[in-house]
Amino acid sequence: MIKFRYICLTIATAAIVSLSACNSTPTAENPSAPAANSNPQATEAVVSQSNHSGHGSKAKININTAILSELDKFEAKLGIAALSNKIQASRPYANPEDLVTKKIITQEQFDQIKDQVTIQEVVLTGEAKDVDYMTKLGLMKGHLFVAKELLDQNQPKQAEPHIGHPVEEIYVDVEDQLNERKVKEFKTTLVSLQDLVKSKPKDAKVKTDFTSSMQAVDGAIAALPADQRSKPGFVLKTVNGLLDAANSEYGAAIADGKVAAPIEYQDSRGFVLYAGELYKGISSQVAQQDPEAHKAIEASMAELIKVWPSAIPPAKAVKIPNDVTKLVTTIEQNSQKVIDKSSTQAQR
Repeated sequence: MIKFRYICLTIATAAIVSLSACNSTPTAENPSAPAANSNPQATEAVVSQSNHSGHGSKAKININTAILSELDKFEAKLGIAALSNKIQASRPYANPEDLVTKKIITQEQFDQIKDQVTIQEVVLTGEAKDVDYMTKLGLMKGHLFVAKELLDQNQPKQAEPHIGHPVEEIYVDVEDQLNERKVKEFKTTLVSLQDLVKSKPKDAKVKTDFTSSMQAVDGAIAALPADQRSKPGFVLKTVNGLLDAANSEYGAAIADGKVAAPIEYQDSRGFVLYAGELYKGISSQVAQQDPEAHKAIEASMAELIKVWPSAIPPAKAVKIPNDVTKLVTTIEQNSQKVIDKSSTQAQR
């Protein structure tokens, strides 16, 4: 089954912890291995049954509202094929333990993820909301990046889902923010491109429609102030959100050392590609601010992209998911050093 997905951004706050909407254990940041919290914010509040998913690898995952690729974190950790779909199909849940009651997973399996499961939601404000917005649009860009690669390789059937994901998953979740920021509607543009790739993949209009779609996403990103989009701390939080998404998707893609789910593999490639592009834009600033952190981030980024040698999956996985998690964790930890320095300097 084709999965439509987005991943929410990593955000953890004291307010969330106190209200049990966020996991306070370090292992919740990534289901595969411990990771450092990359986006501490003090501007979140918890509400039950809100319309938006909580964002973050330390934030608990709402099993009533989370998109499939967010639920992929459970699938990757427990190693249960199609678990994300099973969780989604059995909604609603009155409490997290319903995963066992409804026989989605066993009690033993639930015990492994119970600290990450919730039916509560997170409402974001301030910079946290802006980072969330930028990350969702970054996920759109990642999907379109890999779709373009597949179209260029004359693989329209493989490309089509990656055009569909921004429309059917991410757009609906970011639509309120687009309206608030007075961004011109572009869902129609994305749908038109998806339909064209399905029906007439060799039509010359595919290229122009694709360009229009990418420009529309870029225009939505431009709704954020230019100076904010160039701040290392802000960009690094977005990068971490994208890499967290890539890490989860890759974990769900690999089984027995092979790429069992090509779409997840391709999703994760797109997210890493865009994360790398964003980092290049601030790398000189990071190098001046913290040379050692920059060196570690740059080296890990270079090693990370090797995991996806092309948009078409290799017969054998280049790295196991745990190795990818280690690289992502290194980037997150060093990013946090830069973010902390930026915060300290801003307070002076």
